[in-house]
Amino acid sequence: MGALYTELGEIKRQIIELLEENKRLSIENGQLRKLLKKDSAPAAPLLQAASGGAAVSTAQGREPTGEGYDNLARIYQEGFHICNVNYGHLRMEGDCLFCMSFLNK
Repeated sequence: MGALYTELGEIKRQIIELLEENKRLSIENGQLRKLLKKDSAPAAPLLQAASGGAAVSTAQGREPTGEGYDNLARIYQEGFHICNVNYGHLRMEGDCLFCMSFLNK
């Protein structure tokens, strides 16, 4: 009876893991579908969208340039973290303050 109870607990744990993974993949799939529907946009709107509509600038007051910065802004716009705390993980709840501060540097 104890072995059966242990096995049932393991099955419940696996079901929970599968449900969480399914939800995460569904969200990611939806974001990828949206991305495929969009036309390729220039870098400036991506930077504005990634910063919540405000223009992103450096400490010197000029627009940042560089392919790396554009790529990070695009990744953030697609719904992934670019901060060192959660880099590459899917953003589940709106904007991340760490990512936003990184974009504003």
